[in-house]
Amino acid sequence: MKHTLLLLSLLSLSIPSFAAGENSAAPSAEAGKAKSAACAACHGADGNSANPAWPKLAGQHASYLAGQLAAFKSNARVNALMAGQAAALSDADMQDLAAYYAAQKQTPGVADPASVEVAEKIWRGGKPDAAVPACAACHGPSGLGNAGAMYPQLSGQHAPYTASSLRAYRDGSRAGTDQARMMSQVANGLSDSEIDALASYISGLH
Repeated sequence: MKHTLLLLSLLSLSIPSFAAGENSAAPSAEAGKAKSAACAACHGADGNSANPAWPKLAGQHASYLAGQLAAFKSNARVNALMAGQAAALSDADMQDLAAYYAAQKQTPGVADPASVEVAEKIWRGGKPDAAVPACAACHGPSGLGNAGAMYPQLSGQHAPYTASSLRAYRDGSRAGTDQARMMSQVANGLSDSEIDALASYISGLH
């Protein structure tokens, strides 16, 4: 009996544990930097894109970035260019890239003063007559978002990119994710002039 117990004990020590996450490495910003070369052409080496049509990634929540990469890979979020980039990425690659860009400092944006009067009302109080909730309710008073809920940071983002995203939510061309379904309801209540004002206002938030 003693020999049997000893044998079982030794066997238990030699069997590797496959508990979820026990053997997985934590996301590495350093590894993400090494993997980001292909991303830099559009998003900049530090995640601050030079072209305002492409989003800044610097300072964005890692949880949101990893989630969006997964959505591109699965085609839940449709974009031919990003689908090609995400296709070969493993879950670890996505987590490392997200960690790298989240650790970078975003360059600030500037709002057009003419946009503030219209946009600030919608940002803080919504547009009740069109069932549009206050943007700040999810994205925070300063546009910093909520990492736990995967609500992205919007502050400082390029205005042209934000405006095009809101229009894509409105016309249904950006669909397939939970965030898109939520945002389509918001964008449906906004006019083109309100979208442009909000995008400019958001760019100047910090």
